Order: sequence, then structure tokens, then C-alpha cells
Amino acid sequence: MASKADVVLGLQWGDEGKGRIVDLYAEQYDVVARFGGGDNAGHSIVVGDRELALRIVPSGALHADVELFVGGGAVVNLQTLVEELDALAAIGVDTTRLKISDRAHVVFPHHMERDAAGERERSAAIGTTGRGIGPAYVDRVARTGLRFADLLRAGTPDVATANAMERLAPHVVDGVAFIHEKLAQNKRVLLEGAQGTLLDVGYGTYPYVTSSHTIAGGACTGLGIGPSAIGRVIGVLKAYSTRVGAGPLPSELHDERGARLRDQGGEYGTVTGRPRRCGWLDAVAARYAVALNGLTSAVITKLDVLSGFERVEIVTGYRLNGKAVAFGHAGEPGLEIETEEHEGWSEPIGDCRRIAGLPAAARSYVTRIGELLGVPVELVSVGRERTQLAR
Repeated sequence: MASKADVVLGLQWGDEGKGRIVDLYAEQYDVVARFGGGDNAGHSIVVGDRELALRIVPSGALHADVELFVGGGAVVNLQTLVEELDALAAIGVDTTRLKISDRAHVVFPHHMERDAAGERERSAAIGTTGRGIGPAYVDRVARTGLRFADLLRAGTPDVATANAMERLAPHVVDGVAFIHEKLAQNKRVLLEGAQGTLLDVGYGTYPYVTSSHTIAGGACTGLGIGPSAIGRVIGVLKAYSTRVGAGPLPSELHDERGARLRDQGGEYGTVTGRPRRCGWLDAVAARYAVALNGLTSAVITKLDVLSGFERVEIVTGYRLNGKAVAFGHAGEPGLEIETEEHEGWSEPIGDCRRIAGLPAAARSYVTRIGELLGVPVELVSVGRERTQLAR
């Protein structure tokens, strides 16, 4: 019987810290596969005093025995990928392990130009990264895009693309055959999501979303596997809420507490450097994400950022015109939120390695999150470095 693939994805609006969680779990797997998105998503891994930011290459890159795969659901900027491979090779990483699906689409300069022009022309900007991801997906759906397979068979449209493809051609494989072969060989496969559940093009806060499916179902369509091939679904949840760009963020704090979360959490975009909007943890949104993904467990990140707050809050309900409403109403005018207040903690927690060893108030906060999500919390990050994790 073939093995099942496990999924790690974000439960919020991205920036949950998925990269370092994938990096942690990767040592238990043979293959780490990226199933969607492009170089608009930056995944950061901190090892000692070195920080590695990956945009396309899966976050298992630092594990020498793990195969790396970019699936057909991704859109790839060739130059970004070449630069990323060069940077990895410069620190001694064997980049020959990377394989790219022949069905992955290519992002060209004209996609970035269209992206910027589209943002300028909108009456209300969405806040895209300008990396051309949306236009590349538009061309894919319109059946006018170019895949790696097309470039290999029919040639390249310009010198820059030809040079990049000369470098990348040895990495291109039949993507469907590759992933099914690994599963049939009972290889342990970890599927990595990009962005977050609430940015999903179909089920996020539309139109303020990304251009691909970021939920667990997107792992199936992005890699060409059936739902019966999915095993565990692990959701990564920041201990508070953040969002880059426009769109609903019901728990947003417009006061010094929001600024403090941003400063203490270093909440600036990995790719764009833009400041992130910050607010309390939104359990209404998180429960919605749990349902969409069929979550089996959760990981809480950046709990350490809350150290020093006298009180912390969790959004537990939405009300509109006096009636309780679900997450689908998140962007409607007049929405009111209900919160519950929790005692904060002042102790630094960066050295904690057991959830049971957290300060009582922090432990209570983690327990409450698990209750609200309805799934077990299996891991809590207590600092930026890859070893700062409590189990």
C-alpha cells in the first residue's frame, strides 16, 4: 500500500512561520514538496545567527537527505529560482536534489508589469506583492501560459529565459509520475503550503486574496494526487493575527498594542518589507480554517512575542446587527467582535522546551487556543531560532 502525504499549511493570512515548522519536521521525511504559490511568499528559517529566506525552494533545503520538489500548482520566476539555487549552493547545499514539475507555469517579466499596472488601475488596491503571480495564474486558466514542459519542447522566447532554462532543465521532471512514484515507494512525503488559508482564492477574504488555492485541497490539485493520499494536516497558527495589505482583519489593533506586536514580532514582510497589520488572535477565523482544511493538529508560533503584555485577548465571536455571524461576514461594515481576556505573563519563555514548563498564564493561553480550535496543539514556538520550540 502506498504511503500517505502529510500537509503543513497556514491557518491565517500568511506569515505564520510555516517555513521553520516545515524545516523542523523535514528531518522525519524523504521528500518535501511545495504545492502552490510563487516567489511572492517568503519562508524564513533561522539557524544560529544565520537567517535563510526561501521563496520557491521548499523549506526542507537544509536537510541533506531530503528530496525537494516544486509541484505543478506553483508558478515560478526563473531568475528568482536560479538566484535561490546559487545562494543555497554558496552555503554548501546540494541543489541537485531539487526537482520541478514539468507542469509548473513560468512567471515572465510581462506578468510583473501587468501586475503593477493592474494594481494602479484598481479603485481599491488589493496589495499584491507585484511579483506577477496573479497574471501568471490568469494566463494558466486562460490556457495562454507557458509551462516548463513547453519551454523544453518548443524553446524559449528570449535570451534571458534561454539562459535560465539551461540552468534549470536538469531539474525538470514529469511531476505527476514523480510524486506518485515516491508515494508508491512508501517514501515519507511532506507537502508545504504557501501564504495562508484565509488568502485562498476561493475561500479567503475575496477579493483580498492570493491567486491560488492555499488550503489542503490545493495540495491535491497542486501535485496531482487524490484526497485519499493525504494523511495528517498540520495547521500553523500565530499566537496573534497579522495581515499585509488590504482586506478584512477584524481583530486589528489601531493603538499602541498593535504597534507593540509589530515591533516585538518583527512584523515586516519577508519579500516586500511592508509593515504588517497586527491584532489579537481571531478564533472565529481559525475555526473556519480548521474546517476548510480538515485539520488534525495545530502548531502555535511566536508565543514569545506576547511576553510582557499584562492582558491578552482572543476574538471568540462576530456579531452583525445584533446577531451572531460566521467568518464569511468578516468584511462587512458594522461587524462587531466579541473577545475574551486572558492574564498575560512577563517571564521570558525562549528557553522553554516543554509546553508544561511554560508560565501558568502562557500555558493556559495555549490550552484555550486548543479548545477553541478543537484540535490538539502539538508544538509551540518560543523564539525565532529553529531549536526554540516547546512540545
